[in-house]
Amino acid sequence: MSEYRIERDSMGDVQVPKNAKYGAQTQRALNNFSISDLTLPSDFISAIVRIKRCAAMVNREEELLPEPIFQAISNAADRVLAGECGDQFSVDIFQTGSGTSTNMNVNEVLATLAAEQSGLAISANDHINMSQSSNDVIPSAIHISAALAMRDRLLPALEHLELAIRDKARSLDTVIKTGRTHLMDAMPLTLGQELNGWAEQVRKSRERLQDGLKYLSQLAQGGTAVGTGVNAPDLFAEKFCAAISIDTGIGFSPNPSLFEALSSQDTAVAVSGQLKVLAVALLKMSNDLRWMNSGPLAGLSEIRLSALQPGSSIMPGKVNPVIPEAVAMACAQVIGNDSCITVAGQSGNFQLNVMLPLIAYNLLQSIQLMSNSSLALADQAISGFEVNNEVLAESVAKNPILVTALNPVIGYLAAAEIAKKAYAEKRPILDVAEEMTDLTREQLSELLDPLKLV
Repeated sequence: MSEYRIERDSMGDVQVPKNAKYGAQTQRALNNFSISDLTLPSDFISAIVRIKRCAAMVNREEELLPEPIFQAISNAADRVLAGECGDQFSVDIFQTGSGTSTNMNVNEVLATLAAEQSGLAISANDHINMSQSSNDVIPSAIHISAALAMRDRLLPALEHLELAIRDKARSLDTVIKTGRTHLMDAMPLTLGQELNGWAEQVRKSRERLQDGLKYLSQLAQGGTAVGTGVNAPDLFAEKFCAAISIDTGIGFSPNPSLFEALSSQDTAVAVSGQLKVLAVALLKMSNDLRWMNSGPLAGLSEIRLSALQPGSSIMPGKVNPVIPEAVAMACAQVIGNDSCITVAGQSGNFQLNVMLPLIAYNLLQSIQLMSNSSLALADQAISGFEVNNEVLAESVAKNPILVTALNPVIGYLAAAEIAKKAYAEKRPILDVAEEMTDLTREQLSELLDPLKLV
């Protein structure tokens, strides 16, 4: 018993570890929810702490919260945001669907820290949670944490990836390779053109996600229990958003409908959808890199990715495309997260969505995975790969599809016969075309010049 203390809530007494900063409601959640070892990320907890600090600021201005208590809450929030008490937020994500347990976890930790430092009696419900409900805090924290993660990590990472691809493309703008459609030989293009296609995918994904920030910046805070704002002062939503905007540097505003903000998670579903689009784009790039790097003898062997680690525990000298493989797995996870968020998003029953912790966890994980994957592709795969120029030149010279350039001169059927013969005999198309047409070698060289064809 000496290792525990007794805390009381509306349901009675609870044993809480003696040194824990949380209280009875957090302990009940720890006792009740042991479905996984997954907890909400620190970015999400920090967003709730910022909400508590800004709400306390508005309550002080409204003369609802005495100055000494406000100062104590603000100081406690600063300590948590600085990294203290990170081990005190360990409630399972699979908990009550409103996230009430996590909201109360933060309330209790802040109340304890504020009381210890100030010597005042500070209530988790009456002071830390004043003018709020879990039902508006948790949706607001989803938006705030996602917006900050996108602004500070994902969007800069995507810009870095796009620039890395375009820089590499410029250096390869005259390197001609065989194009492929259906994984079969097609007309040539330059490596620069191929890479610029990737860069455009990244640019468009970044623009789509930037558009999502517009909706993430609309907050549920002020709706309290069901969207009516009960127990919150007039204009609380507007004053809170002004405070959190200064706190974060992002221009937040109240959602035009607080009822929509509490009852639905359409914005999270939309942003997750755009993260899925990005994942699909990065997966395409990763697989292209793997194909281009395949070999070195029995594959395409068009490029050589940087050798980062031994590729086999049994085959000496084997090196694998580990970064594209790792990114591909991260992309698969994000695609799965989107399905999960889609199911969670439709769980808005009447006035409240009841899968909020699941949405928060998966959305923030997807942002993190795409941020880190973008940097990995840029710095550990694309920027440093080398080109096997001899392999590319040989495949272009023997590519029967080059005969497509002769269609306007000799016709499709005649060109097809040349292509078949060149393929069967594994000879350059130029040599076969010289034998099967009346065109001179100079004319054919002009028509079949790969640089002109791209």
